[in-house]
Amino acid sequence: MVANRTSSKETKRSIDDSSSDSRTRQPRRQTKTLSLADIDQTSGSVEHDDGYADGDGYVKDAEYIGVQGGEHIDGHNGKRVGRHIDADSTVQVASDSADSDTATADTNNTATSLVPVPPLSDNDYNEAGKEPAHDKDRLGDVDEWGRSEHMREITRQLMDPFYNHWFRVEWEGLEKIPKEGGALLVANHAGAIPPDAPIIMHGVEKELGRPVYGLADYWFRTLPIVNVMWSRMGGVTAHPDNALRIMRDNQQLALVFPEGTKATSKSFSDRYRLRRFGRGGFVEIAMKAGVPIIPLAVVGAEEAMPILYRVPGIASVLNLPYFPITGNMLVFGPLLGPLGWFLYFPVKFKIKVLDPIYYDVEPGQERYSRSFIMEEAEQVRTLIQETLYDMLRDRKSILNG
Repeated sequence: MVANRTSSKETKRSIDDSSSDSRTRQPRRQTKTLSLADIDQTSGSVEHDDGYADGDGYVKDAEYIGVQGGEHIDGHNGKRVGRHIDADSTVQVASDSADSDTATADTNNTATSLVPVPPLSDNDYNEAGKEPAHDKDRLGDVDEWGRSEHMREITRQLMDPFYNHWFRVEWEGLEKIPKEGGALLVANHAGAIPPDAPIIMHGVEKELGRPVYGLADYWFRTLPIVNVMWSRMGGVTAHPDNALRIMRDNQQLALVFPEGTKATSKSFSDRYRLRRFGRGGFVEIAMKAGVPIIPLAVVGAEEAMPILYRVPGIASVLNLPYFPITGNMLVFGPLLGPLGWFLYFPVKFKIKVLDPIYYDVEPGQERYSRSFIMEEAEQVRTLIQETLYDMLRDRKSILNG
């Protein structure tokens, strides 16, 4: 009987100790192994119980430990994952869990979807002992920026009548745009719905046979349908990294309008008065990429869709940068209804290409003189402004140039 009592006490003490341990036990680190076989190409995200990674490669509430069988990647709480994952690679995601028995979950038993991280550059492929992929494995005709040659062909057919007969575009100095290699085209901007970007992109492609990637505000990416169409036609979000890759890595032409929406939202009374060219970021990008800046002076966009006044209240409700009342609405609106709001006036366009500007600095540096950048940006703005005044003095009429 004594022995039985002792055994009962020991059992009770063991149960109490176990209960205490379960109350004080801390979550333990675990990893989940995800393979590329679980990639969902359409969802664009990684979802699992302990974290989320969005389509741009950002990890939230979880941590990428590394890649097994491929390049190493890491990141935690928002750090970018910028490595390519091979088809036979697996990714470990670290998280906190109280159950150590499920520390490593096989992908066949885990409901996940993994978005591919950005591909390796040519240098990374060479280091990994592989050939650069470029577009040889890309399905369809959409390049890494979303530009579609099929869509560009359709656009060329639709744009040609407007380019040749409606706007009657005339170029001067087009030969100054290089036929190969990267370069940054910098132009003045105007019009409630600016026609200058598609005209320049179409003209360079038509006359020189070179594609132009137009850098635009991220706001375009928030518009349904418009975002896809703009991307298919060569539009890219205006970001320094994008511009650098286009000009330095891809050796292509990029088009930028440093005035931004400050130019397109101005009233007709302020036409051809250039706004500030930002903080000179376009100069710094050209320096880093080691490419020339090619200034363009555009006459015609200001009158193609002039703004008479703006309605801030409607712009706020519709979440637009501005809501204009244009001359086109008043002239074509009564005749064509809402369709007339988007019809440009048949203004003759003249585009003058100025001499390329080269910078005698070492490309690829982390930083450049801020004062030098601002000074060069202002010089580019002044050069385009003075050229516009000269072109306006020589213009006989708005419709005939």
